[in-house]
Amino acid sequence: MLIKINKTKSVIYFFGTVKRDLLDIAIFSIAVTIFAQIKYFQNLMIPLGLVATVGTAMSLILAFRTAQAYDRWWEARIIWGAIVNDSRTFIRQLQLFLPADQKDEVKQFVERQSIWCKALSESLRKLPFSDEVKKYMVEHQIEASNVPNALLDLHSKQLKSLVDRGLLSEFREVQIDTTISRFCDSMGRCERIKSTVFPENYSKLIHAIIYFFALMLPFSLDDNFVYIKGALTVLIPSFFIVIEQTAILMQNPFENKPMDTPMTAISTTISMNLMQMIGEKVEVAPTVEQDFYYIL
Repeated sequence: MLIKINKTKSVIYFFGTVKRDLLDIAIFSIAVTIFAQIKYFQNLMIPLGLVATVGTAMSLILAFRTAQAYDRWWEARIIWGAIVNDSRTFIRQLQLFLPADQKDEVKQFVERQSIWCKALSESLRKLPFSDEVKKYMVEHQIEASNVPNALLDLHSKQLKSLVDRGLLSEFREVQIDTTISRFCDSMGRCERIKSTVFPENYSKLIHAIIYFFALMLPFSLDDNFVYIKGALTVLIPSFFIVIEQTAILMQNPFENKPMDTPMTAISTTISMNLMQMIGEKVEVAPTVEQDFYYIL
């Protein structure tokens, strides 16, 4: 199962996100360039070395900013990769440890695990639960503020029931419960990323430094090439703005945007894999996720 990104719509979305900031910095840069040509300011020269120092500092700050945002994005992808692996391991353990005639019990775990993945993705994005998740909640009378956690509780209760009925040894129960604990850990890590807001003041500081750089730049360039000076005054700060906005898009991987973790697509893949593991035939049409991700 291959997850791909719809590049065309993602690029359009990205430019739609940054166009306001690019327009603002372009207007500001052009205005500063025009002021730099006024007679009273023509003799004002800022050493290019000083401007280069500010630009270097700006680059380092942006590099740190982008690295921090990428770490959050990559951690989210690692977590969901672990959920995929643990889901397969979970069902494989149940198939191995339970008697061959307990296929219905295994199927219940498969259905619940599929619902757990979808419920977790929807709760992280703060979206209304899908009809499939709502139906399962009604059938099993789940009323909880944290539905994914309640589903894990049902996993544990069914596991205990199997032990009480003598279908599963306590040693094997511990092994399976360890896998369920990893689901809980993954859920907690996702919730930590979701609830930890990137400092807003840090973004404002970067924005202020970019504008300060744009203010200084025209006064350090040669006045004999006015158009080139104007173009550079617009383009260089614009590059900084684009890098900053890219970091902002990556820093929140659970917001249902082009750079997010494709949780809906991954959940669908998990569901199909688990159903196939228990011998169920599954035919699922290619899934489109908010026009940004789709499955092949």
